[in-house]
Amino acid sequence: MFENLTTAHLADACLRAGVPVRCASLPPVVPGWRAAGRALPCVHVGSVDVFLEAYESAGPGDVLVVDNGGRGDEACVGDLAVLEARAAGLSGVVVWGLHRDTADIRAIGLPVFSLGALPTGPQRLDPRPADGGLVRAAVAGFEVTRSDAILADDDGVVVVPFDRAEELTALAAAIRDTERQQAELVRDGTTLRDQLRFGDYLARRRTEPELTFRQHLRSIGGAIEE
Repeated sequence: MFENLTTAHLADACLRAGVPVRCASLPPVVPGWRAAGRALPCVHVGSVDVFLEAYESAGPGDVLVVDNGGRGDEACVGDLAVLEARAAGLSGVVVWGLHRDTADIRAIGLPVFSLGALPTGPQRLDPRPADGGLVRAAVAGFEVTRSDAILADDDGVVVVPFDRAEELTALAAAIRDTERQQAELVRDGTTLRDQLRFGDYLARRRTEPELTFRQHLRSIGGAIEE
């Protein structure tokens, strides 16, 4: 899923397709790590058992999405949870919160994305949500469910509807290819301004002040912003 694409390509594809952009600034524990797959959401309330229960229903390549409310006072995912995720066939773990056991997680090799690291684990045990904590996860103000797909890389995490993943992949690939061609032309001496006919845009804007650069780009297939 989302092979040879970046989160930036996918986010741009969402803009082009009119799909709400759901993204979070969650860097990987190891630069260069990436994960892609169906979302496996859960809500952490202080105990690792919710992860183990989620793994019971995991499919190959799923990405565990942990909602810990973005808390900065505890790490909710450690090496054992990540090791078990790898054993369950997951492709990665996304944590709206903190992780710990960084060195061990690096050694395990399963991609983990979080808000950062902290040595201490949970010192609480709260009631589970009424739905059991395995139906939805809140991340950066938006909701993630089993009907979503995840792509995570160095830029963070993007969430899209699973049933539109194929459509968005094709659109993102077209954007990627256009931008790669633009970059090659710049390297060969044709400036981006020339490629995007920026002079024409400025001239049109003098007589059409409501014209936006994105409208201009769409008219020429520029793709640089979406």
